[in-house]
Amino acid sequence: MVTLSIEPLTKQAFAPFGDVVETQGRTPLSINQGYAQRFNGLADIDVVAEGGEVNISWFVASVRPAPIAIRLMERHPLGSQLFMPLNAADWLVVVCTDPSVSSSYRAFAAKGHQGVNYARNCWHHPLLVLEDASAFLVVDRKGDGANLEEYWLSEPLQLGVQSAAS
Repeated sequence: MVTLSIEPLTKQAFAPFGDVVETQGRTPLSINQGYAQRFNGLADIDVVAEGGEVNISWFVASVRPAPIAIRLMERHPLGSQLFMPLNAADWLVVVCTDPSVSSSYRAFAAKGHQGVNYARNCWHHPLLVLEDASAFLVVDRKGDGANLEEYWLSEPLQLGVQSAAS
């Protein structure tokens, strides 16, 4: 089993897979008579293919047993998918360019203030959290069309990710 090393989540490192959603390095707009700050343009929401619409969801995820086994990758050919943690807990992101090529996999340690927006067709692992009952705001596509493709890894291509907490 190949073990992925986990690298910090940065905008530059994650760019081939989508957007890192964070306010660092952004200049906010002052709104609400100066009592709030607004950060615009944090992610490219891409959901209109084949008549799709924006869908806002709330996910609550559980910790997987350690070591975390990567057995399934998925992608969404008709739209992007944004995950933003709501409990400020660190979490993991696993992506690849080709699920049948183990060298194309990357694992990122996301801080609790960082979200990701997986680009349309980006292969990614389902949500990986380090704390039980981790809540996420999810922005993705709803509508007709086949917007989920799954790739189950065969035994020889199985990847293992050691949790940063272990």
